[in-house]
Amino acid sequence: MSSLLESCRLIDQSSSALSTVALAVAALSCEAARANLSALDLTDSGDGSIAKDDIGVSSDIKVLLNGSKLAVSSNKGDDKVNTNSFSKILVVYGNVREAVKSLHSVIRVVANSGEKLGGKVLHLCFELKNLGESSLERVRLNLGSISIEGLKGIFEKDGLSEESLRNGVKLAVGAELEKDYVKLAKDVDLVLGIVWKIVAWEAVTAFFVLEGVEALNEKNDGKGGEADGGTVKAEKKKKKKKVLLGRGTSFIVEMIKDRLMSKGDGLEKIVVEFLSFFDPKSPNFDGLLKKVREILESNESRRIPKTPKGTRDFAKEQMAIRKKAFSIITKVFERHCAAALDTPAFELKETLTGKYGEDSKLIYDLADQGGELCSLRYDLTVPFSRYVAMNGLTSFKRYHIDKVWRRDNPSKGRYREFYQCDFDIAGQYEKMGPDFEVIRILSEVLNALNIGDYEIKLNHRKLLDGVLEICGVPPAKFRTICSSIDKLDKQSFEQVKKEMVEEKGLSVETADKIGTFVKIRGPPLELLSKIMGGAEGSELLKHNASKEALYDLSLLFDALDKSRCIDKVVFDLSLARGLDYYTGVIFEAGFKGGVQVGSIGAGGRYDNLIGNFGTKQVPSVGMSLGIERVLTIMEEKAQNQAVRATETQVLVGVLGDKLSVAAELVSELWDVDIKAEYKVHKKVMKHIEHAIDSKIPWMIIVGEKELNKGVLKLKNIETTNEEEIRRSKLVEELQKRLSQ
Repeated sequence: MSSLLESCRLIDQSSSALSTVALAVAALSCEAARANLSALDLTDSGDGSIAKDDIGVSSDIKVLLNGSKLAVSSNKGDDKVNTNSFSKILVVYGNVREAVKSLHSVIRVVANSGEKLGGKVLHLCFELKNLGESSLERVRLNLGSISIEGLKGIFEKDGLSEESLRNGVKLAVGAELEKDYVKLAKDVDLVLGIVWKIVAWEAVTAFFVLEGVEALNEKNDGKGGEADGGTVKAEKKKKKKKVLLGRGTSFIVEMIKDRLMSKGDGLEKIVVEFLSFFDPKSPNFDGLLKKVREILESNESRRIPKTPKGTRDFAKEQMAIRKKAFSIITKVFERHCAAALDTPAFELKETLTGKYGEDSKLIYDLADQGGELCSLRYDLTVPFSRYVAMNGLTSFKRYHIDKVWRRDNPSKGRYREFYQCDFDIAGQYEKMGPDFEVIRILSEVLNALNIGDYEIKLNHRKLLDGVLEICGVPPAKFRTICSSIDKLDKQSFEQVKKEMVEEKGLSVETADKIGTFVKIRGPPLELLSKIMGGAEGSELLKHNASKEALYDLSLLFDALDKSRCIDKVVFDLSLARGLDYYTGVIFEAGFKGGVQVGSIGAGGRYDNLIGNFGTKQVPSVGMSLGIERVLTIMEEKAQNQAVRATETQVLVGVLGDKLSVAAELVSELWDVDIKAEYKVHKKVMKHIEHAIDSKIPWMIIVGEKELNKGVLKLKNIETTNEEEIRRSKLVEELQKRLSQ
């Protein structure tokens, strides 16, 4: 066991160094290939859905390439390659970091378990293979850009290939199956050695793309070098214009140059010396590793303020999608004649307490700032109810789009600060009329947002209470059992049953009887008819509350059928909705497309909530759209589409440095409500690039020549057509084209 443990420690040490140095080498390749790094520009989404190691890799790449003019996070220019070998750096290198950390933890905690050590070492082996294959792709890409005779042949002599990596992994897998963990460690160390050699070659080839020809000419006074009796020629080129490398990569390049310039001549000798510089067993390696770590630890981005966990900033492209969504939702709400309402971001704590059942523990409390205990609002429904009661209203149809806060654990699509879009109807109306309308509104909104297929699950709280009473659940446990049943969309009935029996004290027989009811779901009209005529219905019809609920649902389903939106509704007796204030119809919308986001909208009837705040009971029903999850779907759909961050219609491009000319022209456009911006720069391509990047359809170009002639150039960015127009006709000509 001591031999295995020592081998694992050496693998841990070497692979940890590899995960650091290999990323610096990959950064050199990014510059050598003029890579488009937009896929590597990763930030924490705030919902815990992005691996921390992936974020760490992105952060380190940024500091290594900070200031680089070669590899940029942009889609500009045809010279920027965007191959798979670059786009998968985050995942591949992030996975290696995670595997290294996992092995390191096991070595410290479970030093006497060969099986656990073997499992972690084998996992690392697979991730090392992926890193080696990724690096090998970039070696070949770099070799294709190098004009140094003989270099490719030297590389081929080393026999590095995907097959050599795969063979090493096969040996490791065989050793693990035989439970020969000492041999497993030796086989993984073999794979690790191959990967180190590949990464060293990636460094060689990236360096020669960036600096090699000039470095060889400088070293040999432009004569080339002697190797093995033959002349290796470094192709002479005109002195290249010095390009600006990243602040981190430039340090590494200078270290390599200093070392190579002090060693012997000849390409093969130089390559051998180069490879030894990246050999972890070399006495000079520690200096390289120390320098790379210094660069990464100086990462200024780690000192930049961060947003709190569960919150996000939204980039301009995201804001464009959000604005569009809010506009669509507002239009639907106003079509149904609702008035807008706004309430404070925080309420008295007593206003919110006791309204959300078990979820009340997620309310964000604020520090006492002046004699009042306050909390951030948990939803928009309770503040609405407080407002109606406080103002003595007996009817109110309102909508409210704003932020709410929940002290939840962030997860994919789940945040601590997020928007809700609410529509509520309070007051006495015809039976089931408001219920029908809010479900219709939810359907209209989801259709208008064009997110794809969805369904609206629907149930009735009184029907559910009737089921629980029939099954023998004590009334005091109704709400807590509802909370368990509400998990059936994420858990199996056996898991929920276990919670009801072991944690909440129900008998197995009661839980099983609940199961016969909550598994019932189907098309509303058909299922309702089946229930009314079946064994379940006979029991429910004997129960006054559930009988009333079934009558309510028959009215509701008929109205939804006549409204032509019942095809999206599913009658589901497992739907419980955990909030305490629901008293009647409850519903929840779910997305059925590829993006897994959970519930995207929900609501129900709450007839007693407003009465809790005042002397009058005002029956109410409402819906809330889970807009953050809907926006996740919309952003996913927009990934392959051009998203305009602004609505700019015209760019006024002034060639030169005359701000006054730009001010005069753009002000004429602003005065007639044309969405315009201006740019003052000497180079016309800077104007055109800005218009293309910002997806601005029209452009005015004016320089000294145009000013003297009294004309302007009008350019269609999409077609690239240009025409001269008279300066005095600027507004008229633009309005004509924008109206087409």
